[in-house]
Order: sequence, then structure tokens, then C-alpha cells
Amino acid sequence: MQPLIDNARSFGPRPEEFAELAAGQSPQVLFITCSDSRVVPALITGARPGQLFELRTAGNIVPPYTPERPSSEAATVEYAVEVLGVRDIVVCGHSHCGAVGALVRGDDLTGVPAVQSWLAGADPRPTGGEADPAVAEGVQNHVLAQLLRLRSYPCVAGGSTAGRLTLHGWYYEVHTGAVLAHSGTTDTFEAL
Repeated sequence: MQPLIDNARSFGPRPEEFAELAAGQSPQVLFITCSDSRVVPALITGARPGQLFELRTAGNIVPPYTPERPSSEAATVEYAVEVLGVRDIVVCGHSHCGAVGALVRGDDLTGVPAVQSWLAGADPRPTGGEADPAVAEGVQNHVLAQLLRLRSYPCVAGGSTAGRLTLHGWYYEVHTGAVLAHSGTTDTFEAL
């Protein structure tokens, strides 16, 4: 923890760099990714403060849209689309994902009941090579399932239909730093 504290102390204040951020935010992208500490959206994209609106969940799961029981994830998506007016949504999965790996392998998660309950929301369960430590196929299938689920959110469906919102599926390799994007033309993940 001490290195983080030391950096925070030396980081600020920097009013010449950040003062304009007090006026509000206007990010272009909602970036949905895993809460895994190895995935750093600003590092991957080179984004500066104010450019990305982030939603991080275990396994980058987008829960089903249920207006009678709204989730913080649904509120984040809705706010990003309807209030902030983001033009793009990226769902970014990553290699070596513990959450998706547990789903692909069918791991016993009874010892972590909150995790077990959360991951049950990843229906359909992602499939892929159980022996692959990177869980590449499983994560990529999971990203596509989350994109499909996002399309069921009224604000996303409306924005997509109106042509003011585009969805993207990405796969980040934590062991190489490579980013692959899903191509609708080939239905594969290809280098950006």
C-alpha cells in the first residue's frame, strides 16, 4: 500500500491539468470490463481523465435488464447513454480471467457464495477449451453474450437503432498487451 500512498502524495495537486474537469464530463465511450487488477482501461486505450466512463464487474458481466429491480450496472449503462451521450460501448474481456475460467470449467464456488450467485448471471455459461489457461475462446464467447445482453437494454437498443450508438467487443491479452476486436464480417476476434 505504501507505494500507492507515496504516488498519491506526489501526484497532486495539478490544477493546470485538471481544473477544466470540474465543469463536467463528456466521455465518448462506456468501457465495460472486468474488475481484474491487470486490466487498466486508460492504459490500454491511452485515455485521459474524462474520456472513458467505466463499468467494472467481476467477469465483465452485464446483468439482465430488469426495470422492476434496477442494478447499479443498468444505472451506469443508462446514465452513460441517456445523460452523457456516449457514442460507443466497448465490452472488453481478457485472457486468464478467473471468473470466466471458473464458468468454463464448472468450478465449485460454494465457498464464495456471492461470487457464485453473481457468476450465475452469466447465462448462457461461456464455453471454450477447459485446458486453455488463457480461456481465450470462453472469454470471447462471453464478450459476445454480454453484447447481446446489452442490446436488450432499452437505451442501448434505441441508441443503436437511431444510429447514435455503436457496440464493440474486445479481447485483451494480459500476457502480451494485444487487443483484439470482434469483426462482424468474419465473426472472429482480430487485431485492432
